[in-house]
Amino acid sequence: MKTLIIAEAGVNHNGDINIAYKLCEAAKNAGADVVKFQTWKTENLITKDVAQAEYQAENTGHAESQFDMLKRLELSYDEFRKIKEYCEQIGIIFSTTADDFESLDFVASLGVPFLKIGSGEIGNIAFLREHGRKGLPIILSTGMSTLEDIEISIQALREGGAKEITLLHCTTSYPCPTDRVNLLAMQTMKNTFKLPIGYSDHTVGIEVPIAAVSIGATVIEKHFTLDQTMPGPDHKASMEPKEFKEMVEAIRKIEIALGDGRKEPTKEEKEIAKVVTKRIVALKRIEEGTIITDKHITIKRCEKGRHAKYWDMVVGSVADRSYEIDEGIII
Repeated sequence: MKTLIIAEAGVNHNGDINIAYKLCEAAKNAGADVVKFQTWKTENLITKDVAQAEYQAENTGHAESQFDMLKRLELSYDEFRKIKEYCEQIGIIFSTTADDFESLDFVASLGVPFLKIGSGEIGNIAFLREHGRKGLPIILSTGMSTLEDIEISIQALREGGAKEITLLHCTTSYPCPTDRVNLLAMQTMKNTFKLPIGYSDHTVGIEVPIAAVSIGATVIEKHFTLDQTMPGPDHKASMEPKEFKEMVEAIRKIEIALGDGRKEPTKEEKEIAKVVTKRIVALKRIEEGTIITDKHITIKRCEKGRHAKYWDMVVGSVADRSYEIDEGIII
């Protein structure tokens, strides 16, 4: 199964549609399946007195409220229509997370293939129900939550009518230290909720998302930027195109390596087995009619003869003909 790889451009366009276009193109060239943004009306999203998160203030270098920061980064609905059209032209899937009710209506009207919900909406029952009413597949990040929180959120989505739900394990930390990833929690969610799972990554490097695919992630989301040194809240914790492409290539190799799960010899192994498999051969000359004992036979690499696993069947049988030393026993 092919992993859906999402380049989370988020707000890394810095409020400039031309940078957004470049992010779409770079994500396409890096091998992402989807480039995803975030859509909001600042007045609908946040009150004016909410302070920035510590990492936001540090990364932006601006002493301002979250309201002022988000207003600077806001793109209009018309700009998002243009970005989606551009994505269709270059051949990459467009998606965007809606952060308020009005924006959710807009995003659903764009014809996106799924609705991605951020970790901050866990437990936001009314908003989650409204997502479910849109009738689209749901991808839900689960940072900052417990299994109980996730269960409440799944229930709200289903109450709204959601049928297809994928859960993304996530640790909401920018960047996320390796010892805070707890990747096995992804499997815990899969076993608990019997839903497809994936991983939204905030670590530095490509190792953790690759590991996530190896243990069952069907979706990988990774923050994506043109340049980590650009001003803005999320650039430092995002991956640049060159490294993102390396991650994609590694994930595609892992998908091939995972195979179909059936345990059977490959074509190449069958050929090698012809010369390395050990078989039952005569240890000494055996006359026809002899009752074969373990004193008559041994195990060696040989192109003919019974496989060594048939030892107990051969011992005690009657030789149907004479065998010379090292000749394979074919009884």
